[in-house]
Amino acid sequence: MKAQFAKTEWPLQDAKAHFSELVDAALTQGPQAVTRHGKNAVVVLSHQDFVRLSQANTTLADALNGAPAELSFERDRTPIPTVQLD
Repeated sequence: MKAQFAKTEWPLQDAKAHFSELVDAALTQGPQAVTRHGKNAVVVLSHQDFVRLSQANTTLADALNGAPAELSFERDRTPIPTVQLD
């Protein structure tokens, strides 16, 4: 029976030993990070995601659409100070 992995980060040794599962995860769960010596090294992603991200007309919103973390932006509404020029 094959081990089922539900993760998005793979140590290099695990990625090599379970490459088929890594590819399946990239196809069904999204991009998969592979680490080497505990540091991010590469990302395995589906061809569809690669094409979408590599097109010249891809916007930042398109690229961040599948981001693993939720992002929130808030505009700084601090008034700009008045500068007296003499």
